[in-house]
Amino acid sequence: MADCELLPTCPFFNDQMADMPSMSTIIKDRYCRGSNTLCARHMVFRVLGRECVPIDLYPSQVERADELLRNR
Repeated sequence: MADCELLPTCPFFNDQMADMPSMSTIIKDRYCRGSNTLCARHMVFRVLGRECVPIDLYPSQVERADELLRNR
């Protein structure tokens, strides 16, 4: 599978994780490379659009993403 289509412009990695390259690589490998179905950010993006993804939403915060999607 290919990398997530949002990876090149993802504010989470380009802004919040810019100073943490080692941790960023680990998270990218888990959530962005291959299947991105476990990424909370991508879950919100698919349903609500890029503008509705909270800047502080971590890829692992699936419960928060579910809540956002329930309250849409």
